[in-house]
Amino acid sequence: MDWKAELATIKAEMGDYAKCQEASYQGFGALHGASLAPGALSTKEKELIALAIGIARQCSYCIGLHVQACIAAGANRAEIEETVNVSVLMGGGPSLMYGVKALEAYDQLSA
Repeated sequence: MDWKAELATIKAEMGDYAKCQEASYQGFGALHGASLAPGALSTKEKELIALAIGIARQCSYCIGLHVQACIAAGANRAEIEETVNVSVLMGGGPSLMYGVKALEAYDQLSA
């Protein structure tokens, strides 16, 4: 999978939605920003949690977006690998398959 192309696609689709449903999109954006802002947990820790949920819920776009955000927040490959481990613990084999996608995304997006 070409993760840069996938992210460009979803960002364009999100942009279209934002134009059509501005209030809802802004509301989600506010929730997103508030939820991932540093507090008792760092933004990096929160992004790793979001990535784990994306893996467990088998959402490729969530995986790509949150891997990108994890990288921006300073996460390294070992941290992504451990996040995959926790996802597999909680979600079994399907989480392993999507966890591998997260590692592929990390390798492509951090290069």
